[in-house]
Amino acid sequence: PLEKEVDIDMLAERTYGFVGADLSSLAKEAAMNALRRVLPEVSEIKEGDPIPKEVLEKLKVGKSDFDYAMRMVQPSAMREVLVEVPNVKWDDVGGLEDVKESLKEAVEWPLNNPESFTRLGIKPPRGIMMYGPPGCGKTHIVKALAGEAGVNFISVKGPELMSKWVGESEKGVRDVFKRAKQVAPTIIFFDEIDSLAPRRGLNSGSRAHEQVVSQLLTEMSGIEDMNGVVVVAATNRPDIVDPALLRPGRFDRLIYVPAPNEETRKEILEVHTKNVPMKKINLDDLSIKTKGYSGADLEALVREAALDALRSDMNSKEVTQKNFDMALKDIKPSITDDIFKKYQKAVENLRRTKMQEEEESKYIG
Repeated sequence: PLEKEVDIDMLAERTYGFVGADLSSLAKEAAMNALRRVLPEVSEIKEGDPIPKEVLEKLKVGKSDFDYAMRMVQPSAMREVLVEVPNVKWDDVGGLEDVKESLKEAVEWPLNNPESFTRLGIKPPRGIMMYGPPGCGKTHIVKALAGEAGVNFISVKGPELMSKWVGESEKGVRDVFKRAKQVAPTIIFFDEIDSLAPRRGLNSGSRAHEQVVSQLLTEMSGIEDMNGVVVVAATNRPDIVDPALLRPGRFDRLIYVPAPNEETRKEILEVHTKNVPMKKINLDDLSIKTKGYSGADLEALVREAALDALRSDMNSKEVTQKNFDMALKDIKPSITDDIFKKYQKAVENLRRTKMQEEEESKYIG
């Protein structure tokens, strides 16, 4: 039974984005909270005695119970937005030293030493956008950044935040920033931001993306009140990201994460083989043979070599060169010369767009 003060229509408005299972959990949590309130009185009743009528009348679910339940039950659409401190360190990321250093300066320094920036009268970047070929470690390196800095980490995949229901995607963006502020210092990581904030007008069939871009711009423009929150985004398609996000005060810093060169490939192989018992494997030779392999390709290569050893003998104690030779036949490079040239061109275009946006901002200002 419900108290008269419980407004079902108001509850319906507050539970935007809740699916049926979420609403069921909400009702159960509210009922459990009501039960906890009268539990001390019930516990005083001797076993076998009837529960007094006045106690039963108190056993009603009120507005305060639903308020409590709203804090405890999250809508399914936001359950993937978890706050964590990743257990990943710089040593778990092979190569990319320039990228690591750029991220340290743009993110780790401001979060851990804000007084230094205040003392010198400078403001750190509000947002950092990482771009480059898929599988080259963008997500992994941001997790390492959060792990090394010891700050909270909220990871949001663009497609997961998009909803067909009007207004729900924008609410999701607002909730992410709200939660980040509550648990600051925090890194918000928008993976595949091109799917969340594509160039406006690119998809004439839906205004949903345009509204999400506007909401994202609003949140980032108002982020100066959110001390201790830094936004990092990653994309494989920098050419379709809305240019407005590149203006000063949004994603101030662009960081290109390139395909691994020979030296970086060796460092990545060292990371992925450090716990793999191997027999006479020359990683220098292997790094030469793996031209065009991304970090994800190299991880798959090591895994496939180990599986090949087990296919030969389930009791195998080490991985041999023969196993790697077999793995090289199955795992092919994902970064072709055409893809490499495409991203080199994207780097030039994005830098040009960034300069144009900065010039326009100066003119408007």
